[in-house]
Amino acid sequence: MLRPRNRLALGVIGALIALSGAVQAEEAPASAERWVSDSLTTYVRSGPTNGHRIVGNLKSGQKVTLLDTQGNFSQVRGESGDIVWITSSDLQTVPGQAERLPQLTEQVSQLSQQLKTIDDGWKARVQGMQETMDSRKNLIDELEARNKALSAELSDTQSELRSTQARLGDENKQVLMRYMVYGGGIAGAGLLAGLILPALSRGRKRNDRWF
Repeated sequence: MLRPRNRLALGVIGALIALSGAVQAEEAPASAERWVSDSLTTYVRSGPTNGHRIVGNLKSGQKVTLLDTQGNFSQVRGESGDIVWITSSDLQTVPGQAERLPQLTEQVSQLSQQLKTIDDGWKARVQGMQETMDSRKNLIDELEARNKALSAELSDTQSELRSTQARLGDENKQVLMRYMVYGGGIAGAGLLAGLILPALSRGRKRNDRWF
């Protein structure tokens, strides 16, 4: 049986411990955020051992603030402001799926939009390249057609040139034959003149002697 003085001393000690816990809770860093693991709904206790009574539970993914750690337990403050103890293995340092899902959905939406923009850009570039290739193909076809036409025209011109050269060769031969005939006639006439004139000259001389 505790004496009143002892009971008073225990009460003072308990008050000091509670006050110390409250001070630690107020001094806990704001960055010490934790989330209850997604895989469970866990019970929380009034102290850092399994011997302390269960005072409630925290739902999976619920955000809490880490205040202290003792052994396998962590002291946390929930969103309602209640300070309780929870097994440290039931906490995680990343948000729960319920909190991450909207963020992931937004990221997926942004990435999808970026991919669509990239896809549209590539489609535009491919279409431009296709139009350029079609234009170049049309130009190549036109140049090939013009080349074929020029080749045919050149072939016809060469054929006509050969025909003209053949006719010119025949005409040259005919002209040469004419020159030869004319030359032969002139030469024959000169020869005859050379034979006839001396004979005439001798005949005149003889006639002059008779007179």
